[in-house]
Amino acid sequence: MTGGRVHPYAPTSPCDPGCLPVPEVLRGGRRARRLARLTVRSVALVAVLLAGLAVAVVLPLLGPAALGRLQTRWTGAVLAACGVRVRRRGPMAPPGALVVANHVSWLDVMALHAVAPVRMLAKREVRRWPLLGVLAASAGTVFLDRDRLRTLPDAVAGLAAALRAGATVGVFAEGTTRCGRDLGPFRPAAFQAAHDAGAPVVPVAVRYRRRGEEPVDATAAFVGDDTLASSLLRVLAARDLVVDVDVRPALDTRAVPTGPARADARRALARAAAAAITAALPADVGGHAAATRRGPEPVRRPELEHAA
Repeated sequence: MTGGRVHPYAPTSPCDPGCLPVPEVLRGGRRARRLARLTVRSVALVAVLLAGLAVAVVLPLLGPAALGRLQTRWTGAVLAACGVRVRRRGPMAPPGALVVANHVSWLDVMALHAVAPVRMLAKREVRRWPLLGVLAASAGTVFLDRDRLRTLPDAVAGLAAALRAGATVGVFAEGTTRCGRDLGPFRPAAFQAAHDAGAPVVPVAVRYRRRGEEPVDATAAFVGDDTLASSLLRVLAARDLVVDVDVRPALDTRAVPTGPARADARRALARAAAAAITAALPADVGGHAAATRRGPEPVRRPELEHAA
């Protein structure tokens, strides 16, 4: 995930595969059951992805309501094929809202459709993912080139226009994934779009755990140099994986004063959304080893916070 040139203002994460659970030793019947589970789910997932690819050609022809219903059903089918159960707490997000969530896994995009049919803001690399990239583009995903910051104002303007038109837009404001045990700094640029459009901001806390257990489970986390293939296999083989989607009260962007600088409003909204999500997540249980090994994250320069 981290290969290639890294822009100096790109979002960073302290997490790497050291945050992931240690593979359990399987013998006899347990190994056979795991292999059977992996096989059945793999076949089911391939079938769902191929079905999605088949209908992708007609997605641009559908109206917003029909497209939203189809997206919600398809993403639910993907999660079910992976053996992941979704539990939503709180209301659906209203049309024309900016849905802001913490980011743990590639599964997060599917989970957010339990909140509302969303158009996602994603890094351009997602466009090149096999099958998923094609489907994301067909569903109206907005791709952002994080290495070309001069394109950011146009991206913010495009998001604001989508919100004014009534689209519900989903954003992972941390800009990168973490293992789910804490929250990273929120990038405020997308909040500027919500403020410009007068759109409500709906904070959403995403947490993965095992059914019947409360602590955070990092099986679904997609961090560091982990590959999509290895992450997928880990999820498909897991037992009783649940994603909790906790919808927090909406933030009224019209009530946020602009202040002497245009950036004040978006930074205030980013802080409020981060606080709401933090309050909904469980306290860090046991910490994450990668952050402990590396020490604290680099100090961020506030004057560069506009670089989403």
